Amino acid sequence: MVDGAAFCPRCGQAFAVAAAVPRAPIMSTAVAAPIGGGAASIPARAGYAAVPCVEYAGFWLRFLALLIDNVVLGLGFVLILIPLIFLTGLGAFIGEIHPEEDMNDVGIFMLIGFIFLAATVSLLLTWLYHALLESSEWQATLGKKVLGLVVTDMAGQRVSFGRSTGRHFAKIITNMVPAFIGYIMAGFTEKKQALHDMIAGCLVLRRSS
Repeated sequence: MVDGAAFCPRCGQAFAVAAAVPRAPIMSTAVAAPIGGGAASIPARAGYAAVPCVEYAGFWLRFLALLIDNVVLGLGFVLILIPLIFLTGLGAFIGEIHPEEDMNDVGIFMLIGFIFLAATVSLLLTWLYHALLESSEWQATLGKKVLGLVVTDMAGQRVSFGRSTGRHFAKIITNMVPAFIGYIMAGFTEKKQALHDMIAGCLVLRRSS
C-alpha cells in the first residue's frame, strides 16, 4: 500500500480511511505556566530554539535596584554639584557664613539660589538617568541591570524615551499615596506593577536564560 493512497492499487477498493501522510509536529506543550505567579507561558515549537523564560520582577528585587540607583545618583549629584558651586562663586559665599551672625538680604538670596540650584540639578539628573537608561538598549538603570531587570511596555517591548519619561514623573502620583502603597503594589498586583507602572503602561521584568 502506498502511503496516502485512497484506493487499493490491486482491486481498486476504496479504503475506509486514507493513510495519513506523515507530517512533522507543529507544536508541543507549552513550556511554562501562566505568569500570574512569575513565569510567562511561552509555547515551544519544533525546529525552533526555546524562548528564554521571562518573569515579573517582585517588590524586593525592585527595592534593591532602587537602593543601588540611589547610591549611583548620590555620587553623580556630588560630582556635578561641587564644580557648579565653585564655578558660580557659591563656594566662597558658603565659607563666609557664620551661624552666630544674621545674614543680610544678599546672603538670603544667595542661599535660596543655592537651594534652587541643588534641586534643579537633582531633578534633571534623576529624570535623565531613568529616562535615558530605561529607553536605551539596556532597558534598565544600573541597579536594574545588575539584578537582571528590564523595563518594557505591556507587550514586552523596549519603551520610548517619552514613555520612560512619563513613567518617571508618574512617580509623583505614586509618592502621594500614603504609606508607600503605590510602591508596595508591585508586591501583590497580578503583573507586579507599581502605581506608576500602571499609569505609564509599563512592566518590570526579570530575564533569565
